[in-house]
Amino acid sequence: MDKLRALESTVDALIARCQQLASDNRELRRQEADWLRERQLLIKNTETARSRVEAMINRLKGLTQDS
Repeated sequence: MDKLRALESTVDALIARCQQLASDNRELRRQEADWLRERQLLIKNTETARSRVEAMINRLKGLTQDS
């Protein structure tokens, strides 16, 4: 009977561990999705800044050529 209780205890511990791992996995996937959204926003902001800087450089070049 003790072996059966020990086995039951082991199975219960494995079930609890599985549930914890599943919860951890869901949280990691949520974090990954958040980071991917943040990455996309950063890429968009970088491209916007790059375009604006290039436009300013071109305007400055145009001003120096007019002089």
